[in-house]
Amino acid sequence: MAQTYVLYEHAAGYAVFSIKEFEEVGMLLPQVEASVTDVSRFRSVVKLVGFLPFKTALAALENVNSISEGIVPEYLQLFLDSIVPKSDKKNKIILGVSDPKLGASITEALGIKCDHTGAIPEIIRGIRFHFHNLIKGFTSKSSAVAQLGLGHSYSRAKVKFNVNRVDNMIIQSIALLDQLDKDINTFSMRIREWYSYHFPELDKIVPENYMFAKVAQVIKNRSELTEERLDELEQIVMDRAKAQAIIDASKSSMGMDIHPVDLLNIEMFAKRVTGLADYRKNLSEYLKSKMEGIAPNLATLIGNQVGARLIAHAGSLTNLAKYPASTVQILGAEKALFRALKTRGNTPKYGLLFHSTFIGRAGTKNKGRISRYLANKCSIASRIDCFTETPTNIFGEKLRQQVEDRLKFYETGEIPKKNIDVMQEALEEVQHVVTETEIKSSKKKKSKNQKRKVEELENGDTTIHENGEKKELVEEGEEPVKKKKKKNKRSKSIGETAT
Repeated sequence: MAQTYVLYEHAAGYAVFSIKEFEEVGMLLPQVEASVTDVSRFRSVVKLVGFLPFKTALAALENVNSISEGIVPEYLQLFLDSIVPKSDKKNKIILGVSDPKLGASITEALGIKCDHTGAIPEIIRGIRFHFHNLIKGFTSKSSAVAQLGLGHSYSRAKVKFNVNRVDNMIIQSIALLDQLDKDINTFSMRIREWYSYHFPELDKIVPENYMFAKVAQVIKNRSELTEERLDELEQIVMDRAKAQAIIDASKSSMGMDIHPVDLLNIEMFAKRVTGLADYRKNLSEYLKSKMEGIAPNLATLIGNQVGARLIAHAGSLTNLAKYPASTVQILGAEKALFRALKTRGNTPKYGLLFHSTFIGRAGTKNKGRISRYLANKCSIASRIDCFTETPTNIFGEKLRQQVEDRLKFYETGEIPKKNIDVMQEALEEVQHVVTETEIKSSKKKKSKNQKRKVEELENGDTTIHENGEKKELVEEGEEPVKKKKKKNKRSKSIGETAT
């Protein structure tokens, strides 16, 4: 005979139910499915054997985290060991579980045979539906409150991240940076076209977009531009000859006269464009700082913006670390890849990695080879950045040097260092940096303790702590007060009581 039990994990605790013989329930599977919605019929299928509630919300969260990872908590082990009988030759015990990983862990830890197929999922569904009716003193409202609270705690615990290492900020920053580049370019062309009605010669003298917008704000109406504003123009264009050329061109310009209201709108628009350009510079610095904190090795290897685009395209640094080097190589060229596979043409050699300086410096024959090698190093750098606890750019510098050496090898044939030797050097440098930081932190702690002791002396404290011992400080002319031993007092009091 085989006796079947079912383990059900609820937000309030663990429950074990006994059901009819496995063969009988398996034969009556349609009846079990029909009885799920009816409590009275479902009670004839299952019977509560034991319920073990969680003592605190923290204990519930710890147990659920362990179960979600397929690990049997000690709390559950003790419960199952006491409630589920041992299997023997006559009675075979089967424990129904919802998660096969948890079942394998229970079998390994307690030797109980577990099953998650057949009628077990349907019975667990019925237990979940009628759980508040099967446990005494339990209501649907209290069950929902427990589930909601544990759900929120579990979600918060699953989002395990360091505030200083959030790659979502990189994804949003690089997306905004690319959008700003497009917008600034579009707005700059618009202001050039708009202001050229009034001063067309300025377009050839000042080809830079940002500088053109700044000069347009200074000039305003070209008929009012005089030699007195030469120094102001020189500060913007950083060239006295160019500033003089602007003044000379304004005197003989072929542009049309402009209304003051139109000129005011052009000036406001020019301020907006220069403001966006300034904000773009600040955003670029912000992205650089975030990449140094989150993915320093990837940023050192391939640059801040290209590294950020790889992270954004992958979705996160963790996803990028999981990708093989062949996938990293063609990230950003998915359309070209599938088009090539469909038409049976040549597949792309690189995607986002094309923006790297290494690809541009390589020869035409070696572009594919260096992109494959660079993708390999990017994959290593992203994995180091993702899974290291103390981020440093030492590995990134070594990997970058490896790519440089590989470029030299393609050009001159000079054999580069082996990867294992380079990584060993990087590990030694990292270990040296870690030991130095530990020594510095210990010195800082000692200096803080010494400062604290000096402050206590200056404040006139009666005691000073040194190596965990207390010493009395006695002013001049005073005798130290001797403390009476507690043992003498205790013995004296005992003697008095005895008399």
